[in-house]
Amino acid sequence: MLLRNKRAAGVIGAVAVVIAAATAIGLTRGDKPVAATAPAATLTTVRGVVGSEKMPFFADPNVVDALARKGLRVEVTAAGSREIATSVDLANYDFAFPSSEQAAERIQRQRKVNAKYTPFSSPMAIATFGPVADLLTRAEVVRPGPVTTFDMARYLHLVQARTQWSQLPDNAAYPVRKNVLIATSDPRTSNSAAMYLALAGYVANGDAIVQGANAEQAVLPTVSKLFTGQGYTENSTGGPFEQYLSVGMGPTPLVWIYESQFVEAAAHGRVRPDMVLTYPSPTVLSRHTLVALGPTGDEVGRALSTDPQLQRLAAEHGFRTGDAGQFAKVAAQYGVAAPATLIDVVDTPTYDTIEHLLDGVGRTYN
Repeated sequence: MLLRNKRAAGVIGAVAVVIAAATAIGLTRGDKPVAATAPAATLTTVRGVVGSEKMPFFADPNVVDALARKGLRVEVTAAGSREIATSVDLANYDFAFPSSEQAAERIQRQRKVNAKYTPFSSPMAIATFGPVADLLTRAEVVRPGPVTTFDMARYLHLVQARTQWSQLPDNAAYPVRKNVLIATSDPRTSNSAAMYLALAGYVANGDAIVQGANAEQAVLPTVSKLFTGQGYTENSTGGPFEQYLSVGMGPTPLVWIYESQFVEAAAHGRVRPDMVLTYPSPTVLSRHTLVALGPTGDEVGRALSTDPQLQRLAAEHGFRTGDAGQFAKVAAQYGVAAPATLIDVVDTPTYDTIEHLLDGVGRTYN
């Protein structure tokens, strides 16, 4: 969501008081702050701006309690990861927590800071429905197995040919006269869509990382179609995934998401039996990277990265931590067929290359 709050940063002292009482977290949604309660005098208030997919984690009372025991009361505001790196006034915050290491790198350069932490990560995935998965299996895009995969090269071929759902053979499940496209968030603001762009660019570039102006220009016509054909797109990944969960396959037969979102939804009983999680082949890994903008932000980054309880809670919210067994246990508990380890993962381009591609895609919207 687009950040508009421009709060002045307060002077925050280093309070080393550890308490056992849980406190409520301070969040903002849009322009309206949500009330927070706390026995505030004994806690250090730390303000951060985070990718929207991490809001449920920071709102979890167990996370709030674990941070409070370290003397920290964390207030977070949501923004798209690209917004965090380009347009958010970071002077108001003690840490920035985008969903990509590229955005974190830009923040570090701009703010001239070195401290960063990567407490957890999440591969990108595609959420769909059983009838659509069956249809795409016949089209040789989806490959069933212990872990269902999604052939990105075959998918790009359908997109290039402007294939409509109604043109797929033996299609009685979803005979809709619109192009086969994965629904995403807006690439101009959202990290998840930027990861989609990076992966599609890799495949369109002959399974090679896009590097240099010639490669960028060569893949732009292909990757631009993935976004301009969608019409309106939301600023963060939460929007299209929420529509997927609540509305069904009519408007959103395929949705680009973080794996963590699907696992977290399963943990809350929101994943129905007809919902299917697929993994793009190849896929990319989103490394959620916290940039400390001051001493208290550094405390939060260190706590999230090293505290066993906070690492366990991150796994319960669907994130992969340094302990692969924690995530595997959560996924199995909630019936999500997720790979224990990730093999078919490609590297993303540099921040500057992604920015050039995003700028090129942005121009096609106009």
